[in-house]
Amino acid sequence: MEAAAHLLQLHPKTVLRFIREGRLRAAKVGKQYRVMRSDLNTFAGSNSPNDGRDARATSIVDIADVDMVLLQRLSAVLLGASKGKEPSGTSISVDIAHDPERRSVKVILVASPADAAMLLKLVSACLGTSS
Repeated sequence: MEAAAHLLQLHPKTVLRFIREGRLRAAKVGKQYRVMRSDLNTFAGSNSPNDGRDARATSIVDIADVDMVLLQRLSAVLLGASKGKEPSGTSISVDIAHDPERRSVKVILVASPADAAMLLKLVSACLGTSS
């Protein structure tokens, strides 16, 4: 059950509660519960089991007229998010290239599609734009 909690990115007690409520199928073996991968995929909303393929998205965001305050905010938010717990369990790469002469920044993100979308929303939030 610990592995299931890790894969679902939930606390083990939350997974146990879902099992007891019947929301997640599991078999009791001794004092422990066993959850099949297919049941985890169904619970997580994935219709197909993980077949070893890993999708990665690369995004490049060009931002003009960047002052030092915005540069520091972008750096802190994006680098902090990439060093924290990865939502999908895959690695996240964030590179920030600053051109002080042109006052521009390029943000280069490499992550799973879901994580890239989350990071792009953070960029949008830093810029004060709605997405």
